[in-house]
Amino acid sequence: MIDFELTEEQKALIDTARRFAKERIIPIAAECDRKSEFPRDVFKAAWEIGLANPTLPAEYGGPGLGDLDSALITEELSYGCSGIDTSITANTLGLTPIKLAGSEAQKKKYFGWLTSEPIQVSYATTEPGAGSDVAGLQCRAVKQSDGSYVLTGTKAWITNATLASFFIIFATENPELRHKGIGAFIVHRDAAGLTVGKHEDKLGQRASDTAQVMLDGVHVPAAQVLAPPGHGFKVAMETFNQTRPDIGAIAVGVMRRCLDESVAYAKERKTFGTAIANHQLVQAMLAEMAIRIHATRLLVHKAAWSLDKGIRDPLTSSIAKAYGADAAMQSALDAVQIFGGNGYVKEYPVEKLMRDAKILQIYEGTAQVQRLVIAKQILG
Repeated sequence: MIDFELTEEQKALIDTARRFAKERIIPIAAECDRKSEFPRDVFKAAWEIGLANPTLPAEYGGPGLGDLDSALITEELSYGCSGIDTSITANTLGLTPIKLAGSEAQKKKYFGWLTSEPIQVSYATTEPGAGSDVAGLQCRAVKQSDGSYVLTGTKAWITNATLASFFIIFATENPELRHKGIGAFIVHRDAAGLTVGKHEDKLGQRASDTAQVMLDGVHVPAAQVLAPPGHGFKVAMETFNQTRPDIGAIAVGVMRRCLDESVAYAKERKTFGTAIANHQLVQAMLAEMAIRIHATRLLVHKAAWSLDKGIRDPLTSSIAKAYGADAAMQSALDAVQIFGGNGYVKEYPVEKLMRDAKILQIYEGTAQVQRLVIAKQILG
């Protein structure tokens, strides 16, 4: 039986996340954007009340929430600031490969670390020459006689790189093998040979930390090999499948903020002797924003519901991500248009929403790659 009714626990979770966004994120979002700084105290506060690492299993001390619960949290935090939320949600991206492929010892160690301290984790597939083409990565993993590996290469545009206590690094034993050569490795921040590059000065989501990670002969003990070469690509792809609904949820949060700001402004701003909310062309733009919100949210909830039910549904996950990202970008553009000249200046919030929305069409698989994934599913 299909049921769109949220549980009382989920409603309470939404209320908690919404209040947190209102009280802790919205008041500082513009300043964090201007300074390009992530507020670590906000992350600590989110961690303390269970809004960080929501899908970390309860048997390892985590909140033990489902993917739908995670999407509900993400939507609310992104309403406050999608940049701040991206750095919080990146922990879910980083812990998911351990959920999928980690040994019992690895789960106990790293999940225990995430539950005992408000630490952050980074997920690193992207390289200067390999973004959406994950199989084309060049970072090398050379096996040693004792089962350990030595990693050499560069990762680019890595969320939380400056802040992370450990990294999930994907590397290949031979670039010519493409996906068949890729492995996954857990690398500690203090590992010899690992350095983090400069903080990237980005267009949008500036409050989210992003930087390069350089690996110069980094030794990874056998106990920190998450997936040996030949098995890492599957882990990377399934991780994206499980986390793409969160990108759709970020899009919903951004669109809700666009609509709320636009409605409030349209009721106050007057042209031709009346509030612009009374002009039908403005009403049409507001209506389209509402349509996109409801359509994206339904896709996100369906994708997350499937994950919670153990149903592998990459088609819906990719559609939720692709449609949501495009919808958020269009809604942000419309919000700026409704604000007119005021929408183009930093005194008003919608120019930030437009800058923040753009990355949704790029990270965790571009809008174009999502369509390739969708087409592959359709064609069988």
